Amino acid sequence: MSPSPSPPPGAPDAPDAEYAAELARTRAFFGARAAGWDAKFPGDGPRYAAAIAELGLRPGDSVLDAGCGTGRALPLLRAAVGPDGRVFGADITPEMLHEADARHPGTASLLLADCARLPLPDAALDAVFAAGLISHLPGPALALRELARVTRPGGVLTLFHPVGRAALAARHGRELTPDDLRAEPNLRPLLTATGWRPAGYTDTDDQYLARAIRVTP
Repeated sequence: MSPSPSPPPGAPDAPDAEYAAELARTRAFFGARAAGWDAKFPGDGPRYAAAIAELGLRPGDSVLDAGCGTGRALPLLRAAVGPDGRVFGADITPEMLHEADARHPGTASLLLADCARLPLPDAALDAVFAAGLISHLPGPALALRELARVTRPGGVLTLFHPVGRAALAARHGRELTPDDLRAEPNLRPLLTATGWRPAGYTDTDDQYLARAIRVTP
């Protein structure tokens, strides 16, 4: 595991103080929960496998797990791209990356990085997998634009959660609201504005999956 170097040319400018404060709160929240995170969701593996299959990865591809957490998806991504492919896992929380490194050593290159400022060159990736990420981004448009920057034209983005929006809201004792960013009417224009073409949307009790294709800049 290595910390991220300075962002390459083309990466966004440094975030403002409010953004940085929200990022720090996210880091603190997940840092305190990293060690026991996977034990809370022991049955999610098959849903992860099904979602990763939607990426259409081929041997030799390069793929990023954006907001990789404890690295649950990393072995599945490695199996899909084979020994000649490249797998990156990026997360802002050091404790999560520590768990990923301990659980899946040698599976991926781990980056301590904000998904809105990635230490990767332009068009470096064939695909991006992001499980449970978008709801925790302090700047969703910044991150989606940055993920577009590091993905080649025609590359694929999959936004995933192992349960749908309604089921997740019920789990947390909340109700869905019209301003939920993951709702298709809200997500579609955001993707379109940040370099992506929406290419599929599923929101059922047992899966949330939004798929998009990187358009030619």
